[in-house]
Amino acid sequence: MLNLKFSKFILECGTDEAGRGCLAGPVTAAAVILPTDFSNEILNDSKQLSEKKRLSLQPIIEQQSVAFGVAHIVPEKIDKINILNASILAMHKSIKKLNPNPEFILVDGNRFKCFKEIPHQTIIKGDGKYLNIAAASVLAKTYRDLYMMQIHEEFPMYNWKKNKGYPTEEHRAAIKKYGPCKYHRKSFRLLPEQLSLDL
Repeated sequence: MLNLKFSKFILECGTDEAGRGCLAGPVTAAAVILPTDFSNEILNDSKQLSEKKRLSLQPIIEQQSVAFGVAHIVPEKIDKINILNASILAMHKSIKKLNPNPEFILVDGNRFKCFKEIPHQTIIKGDGKYLNIAAASVLAKTYRDLYMMQIHEEFPMYNWKKNKGYPTEEHRAAIKKYGPCKYHRKSFRLLPEQLSLDL
């Protein structure tokens, strides 16, 4: 069973991102403040849940949370500021959408930059330890997946509805055949033999 939260503050938000290792599409972050009486038997790190379970949890999290926010950072920005900074920026933007403001920020991972002088704590594998980070991981993943399904319609040859932009063999084969498109992260190594790819 996951812990509800880390700090003694009532308004503690958990934040997490999805899509950091993808070759295409945004990096997406969510921030969630859960009520002090929240409990859910299924909620866990989004990577441990089936797509069906994530989609069933999304409305529960949105309806039962005190507040939630989701933000996408697009590939052009990722290429400009690098994926780590883009991930933190996505988290900051999602936290900025919270109303009320959090009193404490619990972050999945080990890197973060101060946000509005609100105290924070990073937790490695926090999405498998704390419900508020797990909730954020589910929202980040479901919102990003939806985004990838939408841009799949524009560029179906990459089959993003299936691989969601991750570096699968099929995705790399499509990049090799068709080249990258506007949703690809040009700063990422899109193919193992990157030199042969004409950017």
